[in-house]
Amino acid sequence: MKTLKMLLIYIILNFCLVLNPEAREPIHAVATIGQIADIVKNIGSENINVQRLIGPGVDPHLYSASESDMDKLSSADIIFYNGLSLESKMEVALQKMGATIKTVPVSETLPVSMRLEDQTLQGQHDPHIWFDVTLWILAAEKIRDELIAFAPELKDQFSANADAYIAKLKELHEYVHNRAFELTGEERVLVTTHDAFRYLGRAYDFEAVGLHGITTQSSVGAEEVARLADFIVERKVKMIFVESSIPAKNLRDVQEAVKSRGWDVAVGGELFSDNTGSEEGPEGAYIGMMTYNIDTIVNSVREKTTAQ
Repeated sequence: MKTLKMLLIYIILNFCLVLNPEAREPIHAVATIGQIADIVKNIGSENINVQRLIGPGVDPHLYSASESDMDKLSSADIIFYNGLSLESKMEVALQKMGATIKTVPVSETLPVSMRLEDQTLQGQHDPHIWFDVTLWILAAEKIRDELIAFAPELKDQFSANADAYIAKLKELHEYVHNRAFELTGEERVLVTTHDAFRYLGRAYDFEAVGLHGITTQSSVGAEEVARLADFIVERKVKMIFVESSIPAKNLRDVQEAVKSRGWDVAVGGELFSDNTGSEEGPEGAYIGMMTYNIDTIVNSVREKTTAQ
């Protein structure tokens, strides 16, 4: 009799959740980087509590999970990370979590035909897919589908939230495209600390060149500095850009090397590459980060051109 009573209570509680999804406890999600956390927040809304693991200004290529990070991951209902070796020092831990917790490598769900190959490491792909907004729309659709599979009773809410967010991403894509083409073809050369912007280059017709490769774990020596300095002088590049999550020293060395070759290249500002900014400002959200980046690039180059 007691067993039957407990079964009836269980059925009633689950029936109530179907009729009133808001009655359930919020889903506890963990996301490694701000770009992914932002998608989860926008689609999950009040139905999800999202913890961002890697804070602003921190390089995910070099990040190792602390004991408290492992506690956060192990207590999550669902985990979202980028994959494609972006969080390379955490990959083993994240894959192990997948044995007991739903774990989604967002960028690895992108078809191989849409990925850019690593120019130095055969068989690896560039993980920075968010710099092509059309690819980040696919990431949003993937996260929507995973959340619906996890909590099907919230399908209508997740779908409506995703539709609204994707509409904003489509507007962002148009904005980035239009701003990029305020520059001439010769001006659309983007030199940064590492090769994070190749997807932006392919989508919005920039030639993107970095001092480091696609991972900041690669070392940089005098040969790499000299090669990039020669490129800048040859192409008469007006601006180079540092990145928020990577020390600026090596790119300052490039600037000095360029000066010694008789050309003046300015530092056009700081871009957000591997992570979003502080959650207290607009750059803490993906749309704000992308808007800030393209505005910084275009405005810096235009101001330099006007001053000459």
